[in-house]
Amino acid sequence: MSPSLEKLLMTKLSPKRVQEDLIFIYQFLGKGSLGDKMKNIKIIYLAGGCFWGTEGYFKRIKGIKKTLVGYANGNSDETNYESVARTDHAETVKIYYDFSRISLIEILLHYFRIIDPKSINRQGNDVGRQYRTGIYWEEGDRESEKTVRDFMAYEEERLGKLAVEISPIKNFVKAEDYHQDYLDKNPMGYCHVNLRLADDPIIDDEREFLNKNKREALDDISYEVMAKSGTERPFTSDLNHEHRKGIYVDKLSRKPLFVSSDKFDAGCGWPSFSRPIISTYLDEEVDTSYGMVRTEVRSKSSDSHLGHVFPDGPADMGGLRYCINGAALDFIPYEDMDEEGYTDYKIFVK
Repeated sequence: MSPSLEKLLMTKLSPKRVQEDLIFIYQFLGKGSLGDKMKNIKIIYLAGGCFWGTEGYFKRIKGIKKTLVGYANGNSDETNYESVARTDHAETVKIYYDFSRISLIEILLHYFRIIDPKSINRQGNDVGRQYRTGIYWEEGDRESEKTVRDFMAYEEERLGKLAVEISPIKNFVKAEDYHQDYLDKNPMGYCHVNLRLADDPIIDDEREFLNKNKREALDDISYEVMAKSGTERPFTSDLNHEHRKGIYVDKLSRKPLFVSSDKFDAGCGWPSFSRPIISTYLDEEVDTSYGMVRTEVRSKSSDSHLGHVFPDGPADMGGLRYCINGAALDFIPYEDMDEEGYTDYKIFVK
């Protein structure tokens, strides 16, 4: 976001929406300029039936910074819990997320996990137009619109005709205070969503390196990097010059870690990425070796060193630079992903 965020908000959003976003900025993101605090924050709105469960689920997802429940896409800019049937609003969760930590695709995969996308005006035991499903983006957010439309085309090819409404957001009204964080305040409250699913892998991929002898599985350079936390010499990896569409996988476990559309040339001599393909596939740990304080990046699936992450990446990609040793990765071209067993990850490749 630019430093003139407040002016931008005032010209594009209603006063009520401006107030909601500014409260979020100041209360939940801490000190600093508006531009610094909002630079990685994007917004998506998800209608998934009763908003108590939908909110409770997404609050558990890494990279989600804040949620707000409300009523969306009705025929009036005023409504409340008793009036939604008359005003045709849908119970909706407004999600603020850090796009340097989680992609919109990953969020939408979570969303489709907890809804029945073919059900019309019903989710779980809740029946009525206010319980319809929908994905809404901010007016003018063309990147999110394209991602949503591409994702829906992908899911419709896989599942057939869907009942999920998609459009720019309109007439979003914040719900009453007692609805906000409802399941935090009422842990035994009704919920049609299995919240424990938030802890399960979003893609059913059990790839894991089970052989404890990394020495037998790796060449010398890869072993030095992955097992002994070494560093390959800069500008020596062939992956620096890999520009095809595809995914980058852990050399030991074969688990996907990064995607080509998040790769960029940092000029540092090592393959660089703006974020992991899935937010939960990496571990980040403080590294104080060599008299420096850095953040080490490790692959969970093989418990192996990959490299480090730095806060000096391209601002338009989230500002992070995952500086990764090419010796820890293998590249799978997009056209080979089906044959290699990575079909479910093709939605991430742009």
